[in-house]
This record gives sequence, C-alpha cells and structure tokens, in this order.
Amino acid sequence: MNITQRLFGELHGQEVMAYTMTNDNNMSVTCISLGGIITKIQVPDQAGKVENVVLGYDSVEGYLHNTAYFGAVVGRVAGRIHPAKVEIANKTYELSKNEGEKHLHGGDKAFSHVIWNAEVKENQDEVSVKFTYDSPDGENGYPGNLKVSVMYTLTNENELKLSYQGISDQDTLLNMTNHTYFNLSGNVKRDVLEHELTMKSDAFLELNDIMLPTGEKVNVTDTAFDLRKGKKVRAGVESQHPQNVKVGNGYDHPFLLSENQNEEITVVDYDSGRKLIVETDQPCVVLYTANMLENTGMIRDVKSHEYLGLCLETQNLPNAIHHAEFPSIVLEKNKVYSANTMYRFATVES
Repeated sequence: MNITQRLFGELHGQEVMAYTMTNDNNMSVTCISLGGIITKIQVPDQAGKVENVVLGYDSVEGYLHNTAYFGAVVGRVAGRIHPAKVEIANKTYELSKNEGEKHLHGGDKAFSHVIWNAEVKENQDEVSVKFTYDSPDGENGYPGNLKVSVMYTLTNENELKLSYQGISDQDTLLNMTNHTYFNLSGNVKRDVLEHELTMKSDAFLELNDIMLPTGEKVNVTDTAFDLRKGKKVRAGVESQHPQNVKVGNGYDHPFLLSENQNEEITVVDYDSGRKLIVETDQPCVVLYTANMLENTGMIRDVKSHEYLGLCLETQNLPNAIHHAEFPSIVLEKNKVYSANTMYRFATVES
C-alpha cells in the first residue's frame, strides 16, 4: 500500500495538493486539499478492469464552479437550513444565505470550498490522509472557533473509511457529510438508472415545496421509497408518487436507517458487476439521484446530465435545528463531535 502526492493546482496563490492512496488490490482513491474533495475512486469490475466510479474534475477550475458539490466535504451543516436564523444557547445567529432565503451546505466558501491542511499516514494494512481545518468564530454566521478533521483511510479489504471529528470553544452546530456522486458503470459509461439500490430503511422524511423536511416520517411500504428488497434507481425516477415528482423525478430525500454498521446500504451495477456497500453510525442518509444535474457542463470527457450519479450523504437529519423532535445537531462547547462512514467495494460474485 502507498500514498503519492502531487500538485493539483493553485487557488488564490495557495497550492492545492492531490493525494492518491493505493492498496494491493488495484483500488485507489484520490482526494485533494480543496474541500477534502474525493476526485477519483478507481476499482476493478468483475473482469478485473480498473475504472473510476465517481464524478469529478481534473482541475481546480472545475471545482471553483462546483455547484453540485462533487466529492466534497460539506459543513458545518449538511443540507438546507430555513429559516437561516438559528437559536443556540439562548442566542440568535443569522446564517449566510446561499440558496435564495435558505442556508445550504454550510454557506458560501464553507468546508467544500476552502483549502484544508493534510497529513498522510502509511502502514502495512492501511493508508490514510487526514484533512484538518480551523473554522473561525462567525464563519458563515456560525458561533465558535471550530476545529474539524476528516480522515480518509483505504484498506486492503477495498474499504474507504471516512472519520469526522470536531470540537468548538462555543456551542455551535455541526452535521457533516461527504457529497460524492457514485457511478459504478466505470468512467461514466452509463447513467445510474439501472443501478440497483437496497437500503435498510422503513421510513423517509417528507419534503415540503422548498425541499425541507416537514417533520413527517412516511412509511415506505408500497412506494418507490421501499428499497428494503432492492429497486433500480429507475423506479424512483418513473414513480408518480408526489414526493418523487416534487424533487424533479427521482430521489432527494432523507431516509431513516433502521440498522447501523451492518451493510445497511448496497448499490449494484450488474453490467460491470461492481458492488458498493455502505455502513455508517449516522441515523440518516440523504439519497440524491442527480435529478438536477443537467446544467453543470462537462465532467471530464462526459457531458453532464441528470441521473449521471447518485449520492449517499450519511448524516444527522436535515434542518434539525428547526425540528425539536429530531436528534439535536448542537455541538456543545468542548464536546467532541464524531461520525463515521465506510464504503466497501466488491463485485457481485464476491
């Protein structure tokens, strides 16, 4: 196993470095110090052909206009907050607005668009890149000087482990995730409509007209949201369920996980034979099937269009600060935030 590093580009006079972790099974993961972005994950198909299975760019310039958040760490708080005014420890804070009147994915120049410090670690069985960032008090309206880290670890079991930590000198909000778009066809040969998705989830959160949870938990039974026995992505795209139609025909919903760290999410592309297994300690995953991706230009050599990838954003529940019935995303002063997710790649015969 090894890690290589190279100059990826520059941003405002600062170097953006790329780190490629490679294991003994021809799997590699490339991530950059800008936004902690995962730019490539290369894994073999059932015939042993190694190809990239995530969406991304080959230059800093591509990510500067990355409204789709390809591969990025998002925070302080993933998803939308509305109204963009929150009360923490009996004080009111105005968060920055970057999607109309809403606060999205931490605001402008949030975790996804800043340069992180990086440290590499290598040993016989795994290699890691640890990204760290100090978010100052008041950044995008949030209170507290916050120290956060994200560590990507690649193992010889073809596992990519994501470990998040954070600590603040004031009560603040923290709910981080990664926004990688997966496409198991390899080098984006096809869209993901034929990918089969299985998820251990009995309910999802209903969304209102501005894509925020209403607070209602909807049972998945007899709907396109019932992924417990597996469904192709196409099922949600073609569904006439009002919730599928509302988000542009597909999925952009928080699913409540009924199990944790027990192969709770599986994605299979039978044409390539690739399989992705996701395990997490988080209560929720936002499934997004790139319903709105048609206007983002070229992705490497492929013209961007809807359904070109799918995101599995493991996290706490969106807009939780405005729903007392949801688990709290308040990080208390000097307490440690921790979240963990693992992606394991295999083939259908393994």
